[in-house]
Amino acid sequence: MEKAKVFYSDLRALPGTNLLLKLQKLIRRAGIGEIDMNNKMVAIKIHFGEPGNLSFLRPNYAKAVADVIKELGGKPFLTDCNTLYVGRRKNALDHIDAAYENGFSPFSTGCNVIIADGLKGTDDIEVPVVGGELVQNAKIGRAIMDADVFISLSHFKGHEATGFGGCLKNIGMGCGSRGGKMEQHNSGKPSVDQNTCVGCRTCAKNCAHGAISFNEQRKASIDHNKCVGCGRCLGACNFDAIYNENA
Repeated sequence: MEKAKVFYSDLRALPGTNLLLKLQKLIRRAGIGEIDMNNKMVAIKIHFGEPGNLSFLRPNYAKAVADVIKELGGKPFLTDCNTLYVGRRKNALDHIDAAYENGFSPFSTGCNVIIADGLKGTDDIEVPVVGGELVQNAKIGRAIMDADVFISLSHFKGHEATGFGGCLKNIGMGCGSRGGKMEQHNSGKPSVDQNTCVGCRTCAKNCAHGAISFNEQRKASIDHNKCVGCGRCLGACNFDAIYNENA
């Protein structure tokens, strides 16, 4: 397999230029102009961020990319799929509201926001995974699969389970519908160390599926039949009482 060419840019901006112009210059240098965009629907896969957080790309960068796509004759839209966990991105209505709140509106970016797996995360297409050992068919958001051109616009982020998330996670997990994410997570379901649990109930507040209950001693337990393995409870526990047996 031929090695991929990687193009870098620093953050220096001399008088007469700025970071957005540098980004446009960078993607042109990387060959975006070689893609046939004429009258094509172009999905820009991005993470809109949960309201209150700041670890996401600013909408200015999305607009810079969308403007170049439109110059090339394309029809860009910003997209992501719904999440499994508690938050403002579980369904399309709240998801779009969250995107707008963080600045990703048609007025600021010049293109529409479309949640790829639909209103409740059930609008997907099963895509065969050639040679897949654990997953033979990946459930991908329909709007992503219906697009003619796909562009990943990723941010670099620390992740408690995998070290760092970037382009591969933005595509591999981010493009999965809620059903697809459920299949990706379902092999690793956490359990509770009852001796360490203090009964603070923070884990239950972060469980979107009602899988966590408490006994008379206020100790948590996780119903693996309801748990989808998203790991939000594990990350939320401040006392290291929740662990993953498969980790």
